[in-house]
Order: sequence, then C-alpha cells, then structure tokens
Amino acid sequence: QVQLEESGGGLVQPGGSLRLSCTASGIIFRIYRMDWYRQAPGKQRELVASITGGGSTNYADSVKGRFTISRANAKNTVYLQMNNLKPEDTAVYYCNRYPAVPWGQGTQVTVSS
Repeated sequence: QVQLEESGGGLVQPGGSLRLSCTASGIIFRIYRMDWYRQAPGKQRELVASITGGGSTNYADSVKGRFTISRANAKNTVYLQMNNLKPEDTAVYYCNRYPAVPWGQGTQVTVSS
C-alpha cells in the first residue's frame, strides 16, 4: 500500500524559511522522480519542484532561487527547503511520485505578518 506523509508546514513571516519533508512507503522510492505541488485556496494544484532518481532538479519560475528540493533515498524522504517566503507561497503543499499515486494529506504553509 502506497502512502505519502508530508510534514513541516506552519505559520511564518514574510522572508522566513521552512523545510518540508515527505516520507513515502510502499514504493521503490529511489527509482522515481518525486514532485512537490501546492494548492492555494480557490486555485488549481500546481507543480512547484521535481527531483529525479538521479538528483536532477526542476523548479517553477515562481520559486526559482528561493526553494530547493532534495532527497534522501535511504530514508525514502524528499525535502523542500523554502527560503525568502512570500505571502503568495501560502498553500497546502503535497508531494507525489511521478507517475502519481494517491495523494497524502498535505501540509499547510501560511506566510503572513
């Protein structure tokens, strides 16, 4: 049974940082591309960052230079380091494998003063 569990969200002031974690079970983690998505209220879910099994990364233009995706295959975990957060980064953040499996609960990130 595939499970994805996100954690690390919270309330942070503009300019602050957060590190999200996502632990996967039930998949051969190391061979899959892993993605971070986010969904703001009233908006569609959008792809934020991706990392291949070999460590190649890709980012949405809106987060380039501020977010860093990384992975620890031995821990079946993918991370999203978010720096210089902006109010527009407020959303529920989700991780998933590519191709996608059932979504986890996500973790709420709120950027507000």
